Amino acid sequence: MSTETKEVKPSDLQKAAMDLTSDSKSSSEGQTTIWPERELPELLRDLSEEELKSLEKKLIRKVDLRMLPTMILIYIMNYLDRNAIGSARLGGLEKDLGLTGNEFQHRSLEFIHSDLGLCNHPSTEHHADDHANYQGVLCACSGATHSFGGLVATRFLLGFVEAAFYPGCLATLSSWYIRKELGVRTGLFYSGSMLSGAFSGLIAAGITNGMDGARGLLAWRWLFIIEGSLTVAIALGAFFVLPDFPATTKWLTDQERQLAMWRMEVDAAGEEDWTSSSSQPIFDGFKMIMFDPINWILVVLVYGAASSISINSFFPTVVASLGKDRITTLLLTSPPYLLACIVCAAVSWNADRMNERYWHTVAPLACSLVGFIISSAATGIGPRYFGAMIMLPGIYTGFNMSIVWTANTIYRPTAKRAAAVAFNNAFSTLSGIYGSYLYPNNATPRFVLAFSVNAAMALMAIVAATVLHFVLKRENKKLQMREQEAEAAGQAQLIGKGFRYLI
Repeated sequence: MSTETKEVKPSDLQKAAMDLTSDSKSSSEGQTTIWPERELPELLRDLSEEELKSLEKKLIRKVDLRMLPTMILIYIMNYLDRNAIGSARLGGLEKDLGLTGNEFQHRSLEFIHSDLGLCNHPSTEHHADDHANYQGVLCACSGATHSFGGLVATRFLLGFVEAAFYPGCLATLSSWYIRKELGVRTGLFYSGSMLSGAFSGLIAAGITNGMDGARGLLAWRWLFIIEGSLTVAIALGAFFVLPDFPATTKWLTDQERQLAMWRMEVDAAGEEDWTSSSSQPIFDGFKMIMFDPINWILVVLVYGAASSISINSFFPTVVASLGKDRITTLLLTSPPYLLACIVCAAVSWNADRMNERYWHTVAPLACSLVGFIISSAATGIGPRYFGAMIMLPGIYTGFNMSIVWTANTIYRPTAKRAAAVAFNNAFSTLSGIYGSYLYPNNATPRFVLAFSVNAAMALMAIVAATVLHFVLKRENKKLQMREQEAEAAGQAQLIGKGFRYLI
C-alpha cells in the first residue's frame, strides 16, 4: 500500500466542513497566510473516498446514539427539577410553608447560579452526570423544607450545581459535530427542556391527584422527592455512556478517533480541537470574548431571547388564569410545550439544511412577540390560550437558535467558543432578577407588565440579530477579498473555499 501523503479533495465527506478548509489568517507582520488543504491522518490515508464516507456515517451514528438520548434525558430531568416549583405552587407550597407577599418570587435567588456557575469548568469530564446527580439530591431535599429560608437555600444550591450543565453540554456537542451538523443536534438536545414542560404538567397532575397525603406528606413534597430520585438514577447510568472529547474517548477505535479529530480540524481551518482543559484554559477564552465586539452583539441577542424564559416557572400560574380547576390547569400546560418541542426541532433541522441562521432566529422571536401581545390584550379564554400556544415555541426556538449562532460564530479557539457559550448563557439569566417579580397573583388574568417586558426584550433580540446579520455579512466580504488578493498573488493552488460566517 502506498504511504505517500494524500491531500484532501473536495468531496461529500467534507461538504459540511468546506466553509473552513482554507481560512485566511493574517500574520503579525500583516501578511496573508493561506491554510493548505488538510492532510489526512495516518490511519485514514489508505481508505477510498467511499470508505471514508462510510466510516464517517458510522462514527456520527455511534456518537448520536450514545450522546443525544442521554443528554436529552438528563436535560428533561434538569428542567423537571428546576420548574417543579411552579407546579408545587399550585399544589399548596405557599400555604404549607406560610409564604406571604413576594416571598415566592424571592426564591428566584437561584438566578445567581449562572454567575457562580462560570466557576464550573465547562470542559470538565463527565460534567453532565455529575451535576445531574447533585441537582437530583437537592431537588429531593426541596421536598423536605419547612420554611422560606430552607426553600431559598435548596433552590440556590440547585441553581449553583446546574449552572454548568447547559453550556457544558453545548461545549461537548460542539467538540464532536461540525458547524453544519450542530444546529439540529442542539435543537434536539434543547427539546428536552420543552418535553419536560409537557411532562411536568402530566406528572404533577398525577402526583397531585393520587399522592396528596400519602405517608403524611403533601403532594408538592412528593413531587420534589420523586423527580429528584429519578434524576439521581438516570445520572448514575449516564456516567458509563457519555463521551468526553474525541481525543480521549475510549469507546472509539483508533481510526474513528482520528476521523473525529480530523473532521473538527477541517471545520476549524486546520486548528486542532480541544483535548483537555489544560491545553486551552477556559479563562483564556473569557479574556478573548471580553474584547470581541461581535460577541457583545451576541450577548444582547441571547439576553433578549432568554429574558422571556422566566415564564416557565410561572406558566402554570398563567394557564390558571384561564379559570380552570387545578388538574385541568396542569394538563393544559402540556400542549404548548409539545408544540414548542416540535417547532424547535423542525426549525433547527431546516436551519442546518439551508445553512442559514438569521431568519431561523428572527422568525420564532417574532412569533413570541405576537403571542405576548395577544395574551396581554385579549380577555377571552380562546385567544389567550392561543397566545400561549405560539409564545412558548417562539421563546424556546429563538433562544436555541441564538445559542447555536453563538457557537457557530465564536468557533475557534475552542476555549473561546466554550467561554462565549457559558458567558452569554450566564449573562442572559440575569433577567431572572426582575423576571420572577413580573407574575404576581394579583396580575391575573392578563399579566400586562410581564408580557409587555417580554415583548420589548423579544424586539431587542430581533434588532440585535439584524445588526449581527449585517456585521457578519460585511466580515464575509472581507474574507472573500483576502482570498482574491491571495489568488492574484499566485497562491491559487493553495486556496480552498474559505471560512464564512453563517448568517
